[in-house]
Amino acid sequence: MDIHEYQAKELLATQGIRMPRGGLAYSPEQAAYRATEIGGEAWVVKAQIHSGARGKAGGIILCRSEKEVEEAAEKLLGCRLVTHQTGPQGKLVNRLYIEETVPIEREIYLGFVLDRKEERIMIVASGSGGMEIEEIAEKEPDSLVRQTVDPGLGMQEFQAREIAFGLGLEGKLIGKAVRTIMGCYRVFRDFDASMLEINPLVVANDEVYALDCKMSFDENATFRRPEIMELRDKSQEDPRETFASDRGLSYVGLDGEIGCIINGAGLAMATLDMIKIAGGEPANFLDIGGGASPERVAKSFRAVLQDKNVKVILVNIFAGINRCDWVAEGVAKALEEVGVDVPLVVRLSGTKVEEGKKILAEKAPTVIVADTLAEAAEYSVAEWKKATKAAA
Repeated sequence: MDIHEYQAKELLATQGIRMPRGGLAYSPEQAAYRATEIGGEAWVVKAQIHSGARGKAGGIILCRSEKEVEEAAEKLLGCRLVTHQTGPQGKLVNRLYIEETVPIEREIYLGFVLDRKEERIMIVASGSGGMEIEEIAEKEPDSLVRQTVDPGLGMQEFQAREIAFGLGLEGKLIGKAVRTIMGCYRVFRDFDASMLEINPLVVANDEVYALDCKMSFDENATFRRPEIMELRDKSQEDPRETFASDRGLSYVGLDGEIGCIINGAGLAMATLDMIKIAGGEPANFLDIGGGASPERVAKSFRAVLQDKNVKVILVNIFAGINRCDWVAEGVAKALEEVGVDVPLVVRLSGTKVEEGKKILAEKAPTVIVADTLAEAAEYSVAEWKKATKAAA
């Protein structure tokens, strides 16, 4: 789960991390008022969306008068900002963060991420702030400073000092950088974050400021972090994924037109591969999990059909914990209640498979039944091609 820049900064502020003064605005008039409230001679108007590279996309505008602030807000609010991270559809800007400018002397990159291979928190820093970490790693790999944190011990101040030394900081800035790094670590740890990135962390007026911040959280831990769930902005999420997650389904939206309902992440990945091999494009990853009741299967159909591009649905179930007769009942229920108006291919295998096929034959005779995954993929692609040709 991602949050906005201003929300991440509010979390950092709980640890005393310095940042420019700023305020939230939902209208041009409010943006101009925020600039007056903050004071000074220049401000930065920042579009609040769940994406990096906002500056390159025109989502961060420097203003030198309250009128310019109002004009920038007028330009940004209500638009869809397209970055290389959002895809061509972009993300809707419905709030802005108005922030004072600071005289930047130096920019630094600072990032915290979970290294799942090492089972440690990895800290990556670089003296080349303002760039994407991928660019830094490619163009200036020697500038990267790394530290790993043992979860049993937690981060130690000597590690933060080594990072500060590695960045070439001197004098009082070392202590201030150490406090910033340790504060970031505590926020990362205490709120079950999976990523925290300050880019850039700047040196200005003999202080260290967090000029921008991105944070993501482990969704499996949000049940114990209700204060983080309060920060969720569904308008920034794929509506298909939001619909599915609100109903307890594991769903990832893709760009194809063959909808998938599968049990098990491994089988789901294999199914997506088989669709590609057969010449098709999957529309989603959807794992209905174990113990799929007819009601849960019907919910899965509703989730897949949220995507209006779907022209065919493939159901692929290998039943162990699940039962094929439950899934077949769910398919019949979906056809009756949900109104599935696209071709449906079903492959069942495992527990109660014969009973499941019998139910499909009796209650869902229009369903195309496949015996193997390869057959199911081929049937789905064939139906997809028919639907595409008919639409043309």
